This record gives sequence, C-alpha cells and structure tokens, in this order.
Amino acid sequence: MTTSPVTSPAIPQEREASLLASVPTGLLINGAWQEASDGGTFDVHDPATGEVLATLASATSEDAVAALDAADAVQASWARTAPRVRAEILLRAFDLITERAEDFALLMTLEMGKPLAEARGEVTYGAEFLRWFSEETVRDYGRYLTTPEGKNKILVQHKPVGPCLLITPWNFPLAMATRKVAPAVAAGCTMVLKPANLTPLTSQLFAQTMMEAGLPAGVLNVVPTATASGISGPLLKDSRLRKISFTGSTSVGKKLMAVAAQNVLRTSMELGGNAPFIVFEDADLDKAVEGAMAAKMRNMGEACTAANRFLVQESVAAEFTEKFAAAMGALNTGRGTDPAAQVGPLIDAGARDDVHALVAAAVEAGATAITGGAPVEGPGYFYQPTVLGGVPNGAAILGQEIFGPVAPVTTFATEEDAIRLANASEYGLASYVYSRDFNRLLRVAEQIEFGMVGFNVGVISNAAAPFGGVKQSGLGREGGTEGIAEYTTTQYIGIADPYTS
Repeated sequence: MTTSPVTSPAIPQEREASLLASVPTGLLINGAWQEASDGGTFDVHDPATGEVLATLASATSEDAVAALDAADAVQASWARTAPRVRAEILLRAFDLITERAEDFALLMTLEMGKPLAEARGEVTYGAEFLRWFSEETVRDYGRYLTTPEGKNKILVQHKPVGPCLLITPWNFPLAMATRKVAPAVAAGCTMVLKPANLTPLTSQLFAQTMMEAGLPAGVLNVVPTATASGISGPLLKDSRLRKISFTGSTSVGKKLMAVAAQNVLRTSMELGGNAPFIVFEDADLDKAVEGAMAAKMRNMGEACTAANRFLVQESVAAEFTEKFAAAMGALNTGRGTDPAAQVGPLIDAGARDDVHALVAAAVEAGATAITGGAPVEGPGYFYQPTVLGGVPNGAAILGQEIFGPVAPVTTFATEEDAIRLANASEYGLASYVYSRDFNRLLRVAEQIEFGMVGFNVGVISNAAAPFGGVKQSGLGREGGTEGIAEYTTTQYIGIADPYTS
C-alpha cells in the first residue's frame, strides 16, 4: 500500500475548471437562480487538496420561507398534473444525466473525493431512481371494493402529501438527491431541497438538469447553506410543510423529529448504521473477502451501509483476516481523478481524526493493526486502508459508526453468538451474512434486527428495493414500491350502495 497519495494528473485542469464554471452557484427559488437575501456565501473544498472549488450562495431563513412559498404556490397544480407527464419528466431527467454521466462523476469526485470509477457507479445508481420512479408514477394504485356486509362501497385513493423538506447528506451527492426527489415528483409533491454544505455542487447541477427536463418552476427549490438550522428551523414550524425526509446522523435526526412532531409531519429518517459482516466457517472465504471489500470500501467506508464490524467464526478467523488484510493493503490512495487511485480522501480533517482516534483506542485495548492504522502523509484527508485483528468485545470501534476505510475483526463461536453480537447495537440498518447453508441464512435473517440483509453479497442498495432500517437507524423506506408511498396519504371514501341509493 502506498504511504502517500498518488498524484498523477488524469483530468486536465481546464476540464475541471470548465465543469465547475457550469454549475449554478445561487439558490433555486421558483425556477430562478438567485443570491442569498443577505448576500452571504460559503466555500466548497476539494478534500483531496483542501483547495476551494467554488463559492455558493448561503441561504437564510428568509430564503427558506421564500422557497416554501414557491413550493406551496404550485402544490395544487402540480398534484393535478397527469401522472404520465410527471413520469416523462423523470425519464427525460434520467436520459440527460446518463448523457452527462462524465460531468456528474467528475463533479462528485471533486467535491466528495471518491475515485472516478466509484463516482461513475453512483451516476448509474442515482439515475436509476429517476427511471424507476418514472415507471412507478403511473402505478400508484388505489382500490375499489364492497364492504364485507355488502351495504356500501369502499374507494381508496393515494394523494400527494404536500410540500416536502428534503435534507441530503454529503457522502452520495447525486443518489441521495435522486432517491428523495424522484418519488416526490412521482407522487405529485413539491419540494425544498437542502443539500449538505460539504458537497452541494452535484445537487445544483442535478436541479438544473431537472428544469431542463421540464420540471415546472417552484416544484423543486434548492437552498444550499452554511447554517442548516436556519433552513430546517423555520420550515419545520410552518404549517404549510407536510413532510420531512432526512438522511444523516441519528443525533440530528432525533432533533428534527422532535421539532417535526409539533406539526405532526410525515417523517422519513435514514440515520446511522453499524453493519455486522458475519462470516461462518462454511462460507466460501474467497467470496467472503470479495464481499467484505465491497461492503467495507465502497465510498472509502463513508456509507451508512458500510460493513462496520466483521464477525468471523473462530475456526476460519485467521485465514479470513489474512486474506482480507492482503486485499486491503494492496489498495492505492490518491485523488479520485487519478486512474491509479482506488481509495480517495475522507471528507475533511475532522473525519480523518475521528477515524484515527477509534483505531488508536482499539489498538490500545489490545487489537492489532495487521495493515494500515494511520493517516496518509501529505495534502488532503487520506487514511490508510486498515484491518484490525483481535479486536476485543466492548471496544469502542465496534459500537460506533466508523465512516472510514477501517475494518475491525472479532470472532464468535456459535451461530447464537453471532446473532447476539450482531444485535448488540442500537443501530439496525444493513447487515451481511456469508454461509453456504441457506437454512442458516434464513434463521439468521429472522433473528437479527436489521432492515436489510445481504446474503453472500456485499452491495445490496438498489432503486427497486426498499432501503431503510430499524431501531436507531430510522424509519420509513426509500426505493422500491414502498418509496412512493412515503410521499402519499391514503384517503378512504365511503360510498352508499349504488343499487339501493
């Protein structure tokens, strides 16, 4: 593994500059890009170098209310828009993003740090939400039936919930926006989108693309800001807002839920994770290592679905750990635009320091850094891909979301032990199980407390599948047929018996 990031140029500086210059830097309110009401701005940095990429308008509370004004003003007309029209807008947006895949990939690499190969994968994944929900738009079925006693008729219809506040995280700048915006558009809801201030550029370009696809003014409003509470605070207290969808930390999610409760808002929360990766003694270890690399190193480990705890049965722990460490140790760190780079930087210095603190504490508690275990010297916020062996139960690194390229390995004796250790977390988002015994896979899935389980596979996110967790990992689901339901309300109409009335 390299001890300093590779720095070979791959993308001409002129190409980067041209792309950045094409990204809107204002607030999108009622179909127009504009400055913040107080003229405030904030900078967006390249985590690989620390240099400023762009300066954006920083929305104020006044701007947030103006965005909601715009969303509320067109909510009724947008809700009456034919489903096919909404579907075609989403499909055009899918086509436009697919055509501009290289632009979106490069922009994400610049502001978030992930290697271009991963960024291209996110473009494919993120765009798919637009195509998936374009298809679901015309299939949001209601029902009509007779009451059991036969006296009346039941008519059930789904209606858009109304104006929504969508708050996205920094780690998947495109996919987290499309995963929220697409079902809202499909359901007929208007939106105020607040992207993360660390990676807002992709959302800006995405919003511009949605308008080019034909989305009417006011349906999608975007308010990047340096002060998130200045946006969420006044909007959550406004009775015109009818839903909040948030992806981020559990601590922030709880605060938002407490405020949202005052207006009894519809709430979707995709919060923290602490995913166990369970390897049983009968697993194909080579495939388990391959899956472990995918589950751990997607997005440099900066994903809520990232494998956070590797629970390996005692009889195969040494072999698995050796192979896993060899694969991790072979990875190159570097700026994501470099074709030799396989691991980009962490998002900022604080994130890198937090990861190293967890590693240092684990080593002090008795773990061994088999590979890695330290920050990478030089510019940017890089951390060595790390495997820790012999991590004792109770170590802090097993109880916290790492959000970095660090894999702690601990052992278990029996299937019951594996289930107990997996459930020994307040979180319950993603989990992974490797075994050749399908009955065991089913037993474990029924007993572990997680919203998603990967059977012999390290990447499970898909636009057609319901994404979400249990316990402190949140509530609601995104994606799948369940995704559009989060943006609708169910109305029941009782109808007198047409044969007797």
